[in-house]
Amino acid sequence: MLRVDDLSAWYGEAQVLRDVSLHVEAGEVVTLVGRNGAGKTSLLRCVMGLHRQQRGRIELAGTDLGRLPAHRRARAGLGWVPDDRGSYASLSVVEQLTLPAVVGPDPWPLDRVYEAFPILYERRAAPATTLSGGEQQMLALARVLRMGARLLLCDEPTEGLSPLLVQKVGEILRQAKEHGVTVLLVEQNLHFATGVADRHYLLAQGSVVEAMDNSEVRSRERELLTYLGI
Repeated sequence: MLRVDDLSAWYGEAQVLRDVSLHVEAGEVVTLVGRNGAGKTSLLRCVMGLHRQQRGRIELAGTDLGRLPAHRRARAGLGWVPDDRGSYASLSVVEQLTLPAVVGPDPWPLDRVYEAFPILYERRAAPATTLSGGEQQMLALARVLRMGARLLLCDEPTEGLSPLLVQKVGEILRQAKEHGVTVLLVEQNLHFATGVADRHYLLAQGSVVEAMDNSEVRSRERELLTYLGI
């Protein structure tokens, strides 16, 4: 579903990604782990077209995304869940759920969204400014599922959430996977990552330094937690 080959990118004169190569198969959930500043969010932003890659190739289901702007990538099936939730302050919950264009063959209907996110049904008439951080995260996930996106790019979806809401995010990602949605997410919570993901890439100083499966992460959990400073 996603292939990144030899991707490099800069912010001004600072190189943030160095020859990054990775792949995500259709229906997989894959996490990017690493210390703050390792390049995880920059990688997601390059895939989404929000930051221009200076070198390398990004393919979605075999299609080169290199010259496509972000809105064209969204139409091609990329769904973006940013770490700041990306809510529209002046719109109600239901307006935000009906605003995105449908881009895929299996968009979630509103009744399915409300079944998965009961709080959004309860708050459907409320503006985004009145939602809690957890409710805004639910809304951000629900929006891209409403689009029918083929590949979700999620930037730390559990950050700042209560354990109960972290569990809920995990349930939603597993549901999405069961329906064939592919997910690439930045995640620092290793327990959460091994509970939802199939594989993991460890980034350091803008490069992929290791690829791991769940058994490797669990066997090296103490080492990885120390490395990540958690």
